Parts: sequence; C-alpha cells; structure tokens
Amino acid sequence: MLTPAIIDALLKSEAKALATTGPNGLNVVPVSTIKIETDKIILVDYFFKKTRQNLQDGDSVALTAWTGLKGYQIKADVKYVNQGVLFDDVKAWIAALYPERTVYGAVELTPAEVHDISIG
Repeated sequence: MLTPAIIDALLKSEAKALATTGPNGLNVVPVSTIKIETDKIILVDYFFKKTRQNLQDGDSVALTAWTGLKGYQIKADVKYVNQGVLFDDVKAWIAALYPERTVYGAVELTPAEVHDISIG
C-alpha cells in the first residue's frame, strides 16, 4: 500500500496535517515529525491537546502530506501509546534529534486507504 514513491513523498513533504475526531469534535493539527517503519507511519505527540484526547478515544484518522500541488491523504487505523517499546523507541529517536522537546506519546498509523490528492 505504501509504495516507495509514496513513502518518499511523505517523508519529504513541505507540510503535513493530521485530522482526528472524538470527544473534542473534528480537529486538524500540523505534524512535524514522521517516521515510516514497514507498513506503519509513526508520528510524535509534542504539542497535542485536543488531538491527544481524540486519538485515545478514536480508532481512525486521516494524514495529509503535500508539497506544492502534489500530495497524498492516508486514511488509517490509529493506536496512541505513551508507554512500552514503541514509546521508548520514539523518545530515544527524538532525544537525538530534538533534545529540548518533550515526547508525550507516539501515534502509530496503519494505513487503510491511500489517495493521491495531487492537482493536474
């Protein structure tokens, strides 16, 4: 589902946004850090508030990433973790990149649908 071209586009995109729904209604936030492991997309919770609550209660999200007029929307099942192996791995990864940031959780996305949202 995530081809090498899609993975490359996601990792190099100029902008990324995560849409959630849950107790706080519909919410969309910018995403700054992304990692792809096999068939999973990993995002990092530094600043989420309403999004964190939606992720903990929700089961699906949409991630959109684009550069110029080319991009992808990934509809995915979601798992929010703030303890365990994935969380520890993400904390170590971010400590090396951004030691000043606090990691509150890791967001694991399992893609269910991929849509090309490019214009033209």
